[in-house]
Order: sequence, then C-alpha cells, then structure tokens
Amino acid sequence: MQPAKTTYASITPFVTKDGSQIRELMHPAQHAAFGSRAQSLAEATIVPGAQTELHKHHRAEEIYHITQGAGRMTLGADQFDVVPGDTICIPPGTPHCITCTSDLPLKILCACTPAYAHEDTEIIK
Repeated sequence: MQPAKTTYASITPFVTKDGSQIRELMHPAQHAAFGSRAQSLAEATIVPGAQTELHKHHRAEEIYHITQGAGRMTLGADQFDVVPGDTICIPPGTPHCITCTSDLPLKILCACTPAYAHEDTEIIK
C-alpha cells in the first residue's frame, strides 16, 4: 500500500473557474489510492492586486485558511480584511470572492466537502 501523502513539488497547479491558481493537495479524483474519498484540500494563490470571480458552490462547504499575504474577503453581504492565521467558513450557496491586498501573493488553504468540482462552481455576474 502507498503512503497516504502527496508531495508539494509533484502537484501541478491549474486555474479554477474563479480565476485562482490551485494546487490540489489531496482530492478523491487524484488521490483515492491514499484513502481520499469525500473532501479535498487545495492551496489557492492570488497574485497581488488580483481578485477571484464572485462565485458560489451549490453543494460544497468551503473553509479558507489564510497562510500568506493579506486580502479583502466578500462573503455574502459582508466584506472584511483577512491576514495569515484567519479562517473563514463559506456555507454552500454563499456568494464569495477574495482580493489580494498585499505585496505578497495571497495563499489560502481551501478545504471542501464534498470535494471541489468545477461543475459545482457558478460564476455570478
């Protein structure tokens, strides 16, 4: 049996529907052999001055944990600043986006249950 771990260097980043660069650290579609079945964990990177698209997930609950940089979070009707160490719960169906307000890239650990899926993401125009 393989060890239930991934290595950061082995994960190729991609751009999601909301415009952020993502590294899927653990996802059932790619890591089922490690035991991943119901949730995903990714690192999102937003470059200075950039903002993700306002969007919502119909099924997934998301948790953001800020690890680097600073940002301005929109969560439903609320807006607030975020810094490393802050954690935000995003209930299913809640419109949200985030802007990088620092000179460093904003890095966020994103946990989703059920696991992240493009088809669960709706961009709000």
